[in-house]
Amino acid sequence: MASAGLLDKERIIAGPGFNRWLVPPAALAIHLCIGMAYGFSVFWLPLSKALGIKEAVKCGPEVGFWAQLFTSSCDWQISTLGWMYTLFFVLLGSSAAIWGGWLERAGPRKAGVVSAVCWCGGMLISAMGVYLHQFWLMLLGSGVIGGIGLGLGYISPVSTLIKWFPDRRGMATGMAIMGFGGGAMIGSPLANDLMKYFASPTEVGVMQTFVVMALVYFVFMMAGAFGYRVPETGWKPKGWTPPPAQVSNAMITQKHVHVSKVWGIPQFWLIWMVLCMNVSAGIGVIGMASPMLQEVFGGSLIGVAKKFGELDKTQLAAIATVAAGFTALLSLFNIGGRFFWASLSDKMGRKVTYVVFFVLGGLMYFSVPGSAAAGSIVLFVGAFCVILSMYGGGFATVPAYLADIFGTQMVGAIHGRLLTAWATAGVLGPIVVNYMREYQLGLGIPREQVYNQTMYILVGMLVVGLICNLLVRPLDNKWFMTDSELAVEKKLAHERAAASEVGSSSGGSDSTPLGLVVFAWLAVGLPLAWGVYRTLQSVAKFFA
Repeated sequence: MASAGLLDKERIIAGPGFNRWLVPPAALAIHLCIGMAYGFSVFWLPLSKALGIKEAVKCGPEVGFWAQLFTSSCDWQISTLGWMYTLFFVLLGSSAAIWGGWLERAGPRKAGVVSAVCWCGGMLISAMGVYLHQFWLMLLGSGVIGGIGLGLGYISPVSTLIKWFPDRRGMATGMAIMGFGGGAMIGSPLANDLMKYFASPTEVGVMQTFVVMALVYFVFMMAGAFGYRVPETGWKPKGWTPPPAQVSNAMITQKHVHVSKVWGIPQFWLIWMVLCMNVSAGIGVIGMASPMLQEVFGGSLIGVAKKFGELDKTQLAAIATVAAGFTALLSLFNIGGRFFWASLSDKMGRKVTYVVFFVLGGLMYFSVPGSAAAGSIVLFVGAFCVILSMYGGGFATVPAYLADIFGTQMVGAIHGRLLTAWATAGVLGPIVVNYMREYQLGLGIPREQVYNQTMYILVGMLVVGLICNLLVRPLDNKWFMTDSELAVEKKLAHERAAASEVGSSSGGSDSTPLGLVVFAWLAVGLPLAWGVYRTLQSVAKFFA
């Protein structure tokens, strides 16, 4: 039982003088690894030529989707490989919803370790799938098992950070969730470099890349899991006093809702719709950003007065490079927006922040057809940069919104249930954008105009989100746990009351060596800086 004891929640209650700034880098270490889910598309092209190496060995018409799961005689199509991406986000949402309550009781360390085993173990099973050329193994490994690791890793730090930073809830969750956006920024160039290194006349290098990345990620994620600490019950930062309930914002409660009740609370479903609409609008655009820019502006991206359909192979390759820079630019805004908007929500309030997302986002989508028709690349790109910053900001602000409305006791579990909105949006957003594009092309509409209707549909989604957000009100008292129910929940969550609420454990940093804090931040900051540097290299191609 010694190993179980090592992971128990009682073992990670912070002692007097623990520096709370050690917790965000622990969360970032996990989020930067699982965030590679966003960057998995970097493997699709090499995997579509895993057997043929130079050219894909095409499957015959008799090999449908199910046959591709088991065939070892022909290469997988990119559209088949894309199912892994869908599985990631469906399983992220569903596993976070299913095991969120367990996580609150087991603690972030145990959840972090399980997440590391699932995510990295899943990559090793995928490597075996590549080696044996069995796609079902890849779906099981990274898609299903890895997806469960994604869900647990994603919500593992949420309630812990909110409890450590009661004075800056938005900023704290923004820091961690920024890592999830940044994961692909580090992982994609790393995977590209590794695949180039391992590629040979008989190998595309994906299997070895999976193995190396799984091992590197495992070390980082375990370090993060073991870096987690939870504060004692009633802990407060030094010099901070919670504002009295009646004076403070009426939207911020001092009470707590049990996770088992949230399915029946109207406010939960309103916030669910708020997240679903915000994410659907953004996620549909992320997937189509590169082809959209190329089809709308065509040759003007490289100073040639030709439409997309009139370009030759060399010109198409040149505009694809420019579009890759555009995609990289969007990823920077996605990440920066997570920290910027979530921190700003501490000042403005969560509800107002979402009003800004929906109103400003709606105006931006509405402006896109106009800037495209006018041929203004600057306005077009600027609109999408702002949209993507608010897409990321929506993810980062929602945990603090939930803590304000439902209390902090079970916010991680409630957040887990809310992520089913993300799983829904992950299917809904791309379907709207992709199918509308196909439909418009089928009607014979020119390529540069096929996205106009889509933009207006996305504006409609944001209007729905805005209405739902405006309807959010503080909860009725009947939904909150009574004092006795809260005491039972705290006992189940293995919480230990502090000796005195603002005593020796009130958050001074005397007993945590400053060097340790600096080291922890460098360990996550340097890979992130490298990722930003590599992304800026791509962005430079866009501005060139």
